[in-house]
Amino acid sequence: MDSEYIRKMAKVLLDYSLNIKKDEILVISSSYLAEPLLLELYKEALLKGAHPVIKVSLPDSTYYFYKYAQEHQLRFIPPWSKVEVETAHCFLNIMATQNTRALTNVDSEKMRVASLAGKELIEIFEERYKKGELRWSVTLYPTPAQAQDAEMALQEFEDFVIEACHLNEEDPVEYWRSVDDRQRRIVKFLESKKEFRITGEDTELVIRTDGRKWVNASGKENFPDGEVFTSPLENGVNGKIRFNLPQYYMGKEVEGVFLEFKDGVVIKANAEKGSEFLQKVLTTDEGSKRLGEFAFGLNYGIKSISKNVLFDEKIGGTIHLAVGRAFAETGGMNKSVVHWDMIYDLRKGGEIYADGELIYRDGKFVVEI
Repeated sequence: MDSEYIRKMAKVLLDYSLNIKKDEILVISSSYLAEPLLLELYKEALLKGAHPVIKVSLPDSTYYFYKYAQEHQLRFIPPWSKVEVETAHCFLNIMATQNTRALTNVDSEKMRVASLAGKELIEIFEERYKKGELRWSVTLYPTPAQAQDAEMALQEFEDFVIEACHLNEEDPVEYWRSVDDRQRRIVKFLESKKEFRITGEDTELVIRTDGRKWVNASGKENFPDGEVFTSPLENGVNGKIRFNLPQYYMGKEVEGVFLEFKDGVVIKANAEKGSEFLQKVLTTDEGSKRLGEFAFGLNYGIKSISKNVLFDEKIGGTIHLAVGRAFAETGGMNKSVVHWDMIYDLRKGGEIYADGELIYRDGKFVVEI
């Protein structure tokens, strides 16, 4: 990426997304492929008087872990990882991947065991986040592998990221503040509704959100961002949905996902591709068969699938549903180590009704908000 956009990206992440302050501990994790952005963030965080800690990984280390780790190693959590989650003020994860398909043939059971081992860290993290004791954000630095997934040249993918992040704005920080204002009005409207009905091809799904809070995701935890989300009632999901886009989770691709719910629980699930992996994820733990999230994608600067959920779940004109862990800040109570966002495109058909009123058609709200 051009140095101008790297500087703008670092500014948004530190000044807006994380709002980093003097003497705060900032843990930045990525691979060495993101070096230009890592150095810019490190420099700016130091100038702000913070304590940045960079954790740089080797691109194939995760593959080596899942290929060679034994049972006791899969379950091992380094003691310092717990200290880090208990003491750091901000966490920033930058995706910069050399091979996005490196985990395609990895034993999914090993991945499940390792995920369960990290449950305590997730719970500590979520509790501190709920109390306002830590902040976090996830972003992406463009690499050739990610460009290949998106079926773009690297330059095209860099332009895609710049547009998605709105770094071509004269002042991206002010732009994202305006997004925050607009989405706040959408949140207020959705919180006045109790039941949503999604209709489309092979889809008729009812989701109840009575009393749940909607969250304005405007570039803080994810960058880029542009969505509003909530957690459905644990027993308030009924019907079926056929996802019309490919889904990605833990380095694996699944296509043609079909889910049927009864009283909040998945009672039938299959996929045209990756069905076995889908079944294993849904049986990870007690909460992995329930919905933890219902969201609207509102970033119309993202127009096409990149095969990366950071961008794809924000596409303006889509919704996404996540099986697994709910969000405590919404009032959600479903617990799981799984949180798999699955995206449904409504831009070329499909409607959403709220309390019986048509509110959304062909990827846009049709009511005044």
